Amino acid sequence: MKIDFTKNTDGLVPVIVQDAQTKNVLMLGYMNQEALTVTQETKKVTFFSRSKNRLWTKGEESGNFLGLVSIKNDCDHDALLVTVNPEGPTCHKGTDTCWAEENIQEYGFLSTLEEIITSRKDDAENPDSYVASLFRKGINKIAQKVGEEAVETVIEAKDNNDELFLSESADLLFHYLILLQAKGYQLNDIEKVLMERHK
Repeated sequence: MKIDFTKNTDGLVPVIVQDAQTKNVLMLGYMNQEALTVTQETKKVTFFSRSKNRLWTKGEESGNFLGLVSIKNDCDHDALLVTVNPEGPTCHKGTDTCWAEENIQEYGFLSTLEEIITSRKDDAENPDSYVASLFRKGINKIAQKVGEEAVETVIEAKDNNDELFLSESADLLFHYLILLQAKGYQLNDIEKVLMERHK
């Protein structure tokens, strides 16, 4: 890996630290050649601290180490992307990230859809909400809808109409997200099960 430590007079390159699982950015630090070498050898992310003027392994005092997964350099060879498995909060203020954000898995629009379903569930008396009406009818009705959508998806899978297949697949996933919440779970819980099976 070619890294140009000479572009800055202090011999440091910026390091973006990203969670290997959630892909969230956790912090920004700096490395010199020695910090990079120590990181690669120990598999614990080590920076050059500008305030302490020395090498500093994240977690050396708190115990919240950053376990190294991978290191990539950018197209100009003067910045690094380090992916990690964090052991506890990353920020010295005790938050998951240095931007005071939770380090949780996001699934794009599916996460937005989960939030919408939660809001409809919490507003279950809303007469105009289809989701609220399902929650009012209870778990049996919600499970029945998932079964119906699954059958319709299978039927469309056997035909050649891709548009109908995708539409039924979307209906199935939507109702499955509702069923998950009716049982007190979300996609993150399913991901944990799948990750355990993958080990």
